[in-house]
Amino acid sequence: MNYNIYKLEKRLKIKMKSKSLLVEALTHKSANKDINNEKLEFLGDRVIGLILSKKLIDLYPHKSEGDLDKRFAKLVNRKTCASIAWLMEIKDYIIIGDSKKKINQKDEKILSDACEALIGAIYADRGYNYAKEFVLRFWKKDINESHVTILDPKTKLQEYSLKLYKKLPFYRLLNSKGPKHNPIFKISVAVNKSKQFIGLGKSKKQAEQDAAAKLLKSIN
Repeated sequence: MNYNIYKLEKRLKIKMKSKSLLVEALTHKSANKDINNEKLEFLGDRVIGLILSKKLIDLYPHKSEGDLDKRFAKLVNRKTCASIAWLMEIKDYIIIGDSKKKINQKDEKILSDACEALIGAIYADRGYNYAKEFVLRFWKKDINESHVTILDPKTKLQEYSLKLYKKLPFYRLLNSKGPKHNPIFKISVAVNKSKQFIGLGKSKKQAEQDAAAKLLKSIN
């Protein structure tokens, strides 16, 4: 393993006052139970969250809290942090208990934890603004590509019902009219003990979507 701290600093375009803090950020608990990156990872997680949540608010001032939350979740999840760690090319600098093990992209937890710990170390060593510049530089592509999947009414209603009542919405086919080749389905939906909302459609699925949309409109 190549463990040249100065080379890593050059690669990441950073300058740490405390080299030992950088070493700690890259030390997995399997290598040292007493001095490892767990606390810095805890700190880095919060630092990343603060920086990216503020960035999203600045970029999307008119978006709802729910929309921002979905964008934020994609930016800070383990997969994203691990992919950024891989982009940083810090895998060869991470100290693990098994010196013969080569870290690969499947080691998402090790990579993600190291990424967060590294940012925690930068914040502790150089302060918020320095850490902010670093995070926004490496998250730039993900921030620019952040988007929210638009959910259909039926999926939205399911999420709403499960969150509030721990139950799925109840759909019921009331009837179908018209010729077999062009029927119109009439379906009702209710959540928990709400009133029923009626939806119409040329298929059962379409009628369910219509009913779900009407129920959602009543609660928004």
